Amino acid sequence: MKPISIPLADAAATARLGEALAPVLRAGDIVCLSGPLGAGKTTLARGLIAAATGEKEAPSPTFALVETYEGAAAPISHFDLYRLEKPDDAWELGLEDAFDNAISIIEWPERIEQIIPADALIIRLDHHGGARHAVIVGAGAWEARLAAAGISALAEGSKKDAE
Repeated sequence: MKPISIPLADAAATARLGEALAPVLRAGDIVCLSGPLGAGKTTLARGLIAAATGEKEAPSPTFALVETYEGAAAPISHFDLYRLEKPDDAWELGLEDAFDNAISIIEWPERIEQIIPADALIIRLDHHGGARHAVIVGAGAWEARLAAAGISALAEGSKKDAE
């Protein structure tokens, strides 16, 4: 799939991207959120979790490393691996079970890149001043699923706005 590039004007737009993604996710999906501190990884995750569960105040799993939620389509496991000491420690967090039975949202996937499946959806977030930017890449059926969620149209709309 060709990368999808989406400008995000602010934190609310970042959360809306997560909300748009939520309806097409199902058990076994892995969504990797990478980018520097403050780029919007947790904001996107919170938008996704709110849309999938109704949970409006999802805490960041920075200290717990993982938070779990009951979603309508599947359970959700939200991992924040920033403080992970070594990749093998991720298995102790229930990663294998989440990969099989839940929607896995992984912040700082670089910490375990050697064990991330090839069919994971990768969202790279960056920020410049007050604006954010997302680049989305996925293999297999992700292109059709993102189109169904209207996410491809977000990138197309931003191209038209720039013309």
